[in-house]
Amino acid sequence: MLPPGCFVFMLLFTGAARSERVCSYHEVLDHLNMSTQSSLYSMTRPVKDFKKPTVVSLEVILYAILDVRELDQTFVPYVWMFTRWQNDHISWDPEQFCGITNISLPTELFWHPDLTIEEMIEKDKAPPSPYLTILSDGRVYVKNDQVLLSTCKLHIYLFPFDQQSCNLTFKSVVHSSEELQLLHLLSSAQATKWSREVMRTRNEWIFVGMTVVNKTSSVFGIQQDMIVYTISMKRRPMLYIINFLLPVLFFLALDLASFFISERGGEKLSFKVTILLAVTVMQLILNEILPCSSNKIPLIVVYCIGIFALMMLSLLETIFVMYLMEKDKGGQDVTVSGDQSGEKEKKSQSCSCICKVPTDENPPEMLKEGRLTESSSLERLSDETNDLIKALTRLLDSRKENEDKPGYWTRLTVKINTIFFIIYLTAVSLFLAVLCFIWLMNHQE
Repeated sequence: MLPPGCFVFMLLFTGAARSERVCSYHEVLDHLNMSTQSSLYSMTRPVKDFKKPTVVSLEVILYAILDVRELDQTFVPYVWMFTRWQNDHISWDPEQFCGITNISLPTELFWHPDLTIEEMIEKDKAPPSPYLTILSDGRVYVKNDQVLLSTCKLHIYLFPFDQQSCNLTFKSVVHSSEELQLLHLLSSAQATKWSREVMRTRNEWIFVGMTVVNKTSSVFGIQQDMIVYTISMKRRPMLYIINFLLPVLFFLALDLASFFISERGGEKLSFKVTILLAVTVMQLILNEILPCSSNKIPLIVVYCIGIFALMMLSLLETIFVMYLMEKDKGGQDVTVSGDQSGEKEKKSQSCSCICKVPTDENPPEMLKEGRLTESSSLERLSDETNDLIKALTRLLDSRKENEDKPGYWTRLTVKINTIFFIIYLTAVSLFLAVLCFIWLMNHQE
């Protein structure tokens, strides 16, 4: 039996030896036989009993909304994924290895769940995280970031005041729910809070929230667990209001103002045609933004088509009014030409009367009678000249009156313009009011 002093000395020596011991990760790897059995860890599910399912915890945090393509119906998010599962073949006592509680190893050395996203149409070109973290109790953590290009059914009925919801459905490729179970630890409120805290981009879309739901689906008779992350977002409409909605509305206001332009020149018709072509250009721009197929016609398309139809009716009314005014001008030209021909006939008759002189009488008598005839002819010529001047004066006065006084068709076009302007203004007001009401009702829903 050792004396008490020697026992105390041995304890101090053992403690000093432990304190001077230098530990490394290689000792943990040697303990786990990673150098000789590394391939066994990556071949099958890490369970000791094959009837026991592997529980995989998956958390997704939205880091950025990169793009939403309406024409292609695609959604491009940037997400962080945190995956955790239990490996029954790995464990060690941290006290035996200087307190080492975790170790990072290459991902390809270990089994990891074959998770895929149903909506993904193109794989991320960036390489995945090359390492995973293993805890001393056998828990395995993998953190990875991805830029996903996924399909999303976009509802563009309220464009550009729309709110979209896109799903990211995670599931295993080959394992059934009896082999691999998916679950999430963060609630929808927690996932939304974390995503808002790390959100970096705030461009066209505003992040509204995220919901997380566990589901079970049957694929070819195999039950599989799924986790569905639904990302809700709202569009910023200000850019489309300034660059599209307001310009079309301004074109409509210009069309209303064109009613105050006179129809006598061709400026009004060319002005309306120019405005109609400008709205057509705006429709072509809209056609490049919206998808070709949709369950409902978007309200913005109804807005453009309605304004285009109203402007076309206004253009047709202007063409009809100008046609009526041309008829009125044609009647005045016929009247004026008839008056001028009558005056020419009077002039020819007066000249023929003056030129007629008798030739079958004697010279003296002819001289006497010639003088008498000449004096009477001069008097008659002066009277006819006065009558001709009076007739010309009356003709000029009548022409001035005809020019100052509008014709029948011109008076009719004034009435048509007034009635059509009232109807046109009422139709525009009702159309815009009904459209705004439908927009507001659907936006509240």
